[in-house]
Amino acid sequence: MHEKLIAYINQYSKLPLTAEEQALVTTSFQPKKLRKKQYFLQEGDVCKYAGFIVKGAMRQYRVDDKGVEHIVQLFIENYWANDRESSTMLTPSVYNIDAWEDTDILLITRADMLDLMAKIPSITEMIRIMDERNAIANQRRLNSTISNTAEKRYEEFAKNHPQFIQRFPQHLIASFLGITKETLSRIRKNAKK
Repeated sequence: MHEKLIAYINQYSKLPLTAEEQALVTTSFQPKKLRKKQYFLQEGDVCKYAGFIVKGAMRQYRVDDKGVEHIVQLFIENYWANDRESSTMLTPSVYNIDAWEDTDILLITRADMLDLMAKIPSITEMIRIMDERNAIANQRRLNSTISNTAEKRYEEFAKNHPQFIQRFPQHLIASFLGITKETLSRIRKNAKK
């Protein structure tokens, strides 16, 4: 399972991990299997781990007072799942994260990740680049949500994440985009004409 993580880290670094660094990474990340619908994190718990998805799909969501799920994030292979606010601030999470498919994940605590960052420059470089890309993606998503029509939001989503269209059902994608599943159904129907 660790081979995919090693390859992922190496793609972000100018220098590949040494054998010693690979051994440190392997011992720091613990493999775990999640069954479909099994929680990685439940609302009210402190997020203790970040997880690198080796195989499978997950979702991060919040349930409102009316019992409606609002998808915040969708994850597939080579994505990281966690609630950063909860793990950084050590506060109870307002989110649930669960497996949408049977999922193989590599877990690491915040303390172990900080230790790896102190010892392995490639990890620090990876985190920096991931943070930059995440900030850009969040800014684009916020701009799209407040500026674009539902049609345009779906068009951008389908263009940027075609693999998600295949992996997640329409109602989850609609929730992620902030639209109803009926609206998404209409958009997809009109796009096929």
